[in-house]
Amino acid sequence: MAAPSPLPSQVATPIDAPLESDLRKCVHCGLCLNACPTYRELGVEMDSPRGRIYQMVAVSEGRSEVSPDYIEHIELCLACRACETACPSGVQYGRLIEGALAQIESSVQRSLPQRFLRWLAYDKVLRSPFMLGAAGLGLLFFRRSGLEAMMRNTGFLAGLGRIGDLAQLAPKAQAPFFFSSIGKVFPAEGETKHRVALMAGCMQNVFFSRLNEATVRVLRKNGCEVTVPAGQECCGALQVHAGLRAIGREQAKKNIVALASGNYDAIITNTAGCGSVLKEYPDLFEHDPEWHERARSFSNKMRDVSEFLASIELNTEFGTVERTVTYQDSCHLLHGQKIGKPPRSVIQAVPGVTLRELPFSEICCGSAGVYNIEHTDISMSLLEDKMRMIESTGADTIVTANPGCMLQLQAGTRRFSRPMPVMHVVELLDEAYNASGTPHRHNGGNASP
Repeated sequence: MAAPSPLPSQVATPIDAPLESDLRKCVHCGLCLNACPTYRELGVEMDSPRGRIYQMVAVSEGRSEVSPDYIEHIELCLACRACETACPSGVQYGRLIEGALAQIESSVQRSLPQRFLRWLAYDKVLRSPFMLGAAGLGLLFFRRSGLEAMMRNTGFLAGLGRIGDLAQLAPKAQAPFFFSSIGKVFPAEGETKHRVALMAGCMQNVFFSRLNEATVRVLRKNGCEVTVPAGQECCGALQVHAGLRAIGREQAKKNIVALASGNYDAIITNTAGCGSVLKEYPDLFEHDPEWHERARSFSNKMRDVSEFLASIELNTEFGTVERTVTYQDSCHLLHGQKIGKPPRSVIQAVPGVTLRELPFSEICCGSAGVYNIEHTDISMSLLEDKMRMIESTGADTIVTANPGCMLQLQAGTRRFSRPMPVMHVVELLDEAYNASGTPHRHNGGNASP
């Protein structure tokens, strides 16, 4: 009996497969190997960028099928894009891996439960403020009722095996949620120098509400009138990275339309993974000239918040913040968007802060969207290495530029008994503005946004 057809909005099309012109750029030199986290972990050629591209070429030429073995090697990729930074030939590996994942979606019949869960998560929950809010309220009740503490203290969670391990990675909902700010305009403090729009995201509205609020405050301190446009939705990063480009196109169109009439100087995101996809919206419409042009106009205004702040005359009316920090590069900021210096420059602008460079900061922490859920063993091995490098710096605070990395690093401070705060770059700036000239000392405990 034939398997049921895919749910309508998940259907991928042949145009999403890796392009031959992109595949042919790889000269198989192998300079990407040491930059690849999975190759460093497993030492398997087929789990390196070069090996995966070889397999993509074989599928493209009809010499190989989209087999379970092929799927395993492709889905083990973190899509961190460190190989792009290492590649001397300019291979756009991010386009290739996303195309391969989309090709898998169009070629393989997943089981009905798998397709239902993917449809529920990617096409419903992440795109619905109501469903996200309901999930957040449920998690808040679980935490505040004492059930979570009881299950943890009695060892019940540990006894659940993998489910208990995943519970350690679950984000904590932050009430009040940020949804109430969508559709509002926040005036600049003092003279209005810039008009910007903030992409509020999806999970950020529930699990990183305080980060979104801090982002608005910091932008306002820097002469920005901040609009959080109504009509925006999830950016589509998780969907595109899962090979669900059809859903990603729907989301891109809605966001482009929602921001089209704003005439903003810049469109801001505080989430590096989202920013990478938002800047690459034109890639979703390569075969649609009208939407390609609209996507190009949109993406030309996209800025990561640290990128934007480093490009303007930064308001340096900071208080002193006594922290020794180390900065973990977000993969999609460093390798996807080629942004490494701006976050460091704004960190170093804060008086009292000492920045100590993190060895191998360019190597993925193991978060990679939902990779830490799907491939927990590899993710935790990468995280253990990362925490060891962090400890070597002697820093008392970890700073990064992506909420997913924050969750992973917070899990690392708990899992490997290295308690220290984990902050977003913009939260550090917000703390410095709040200090208002009074030296501020943190308590050194484990902090969440």
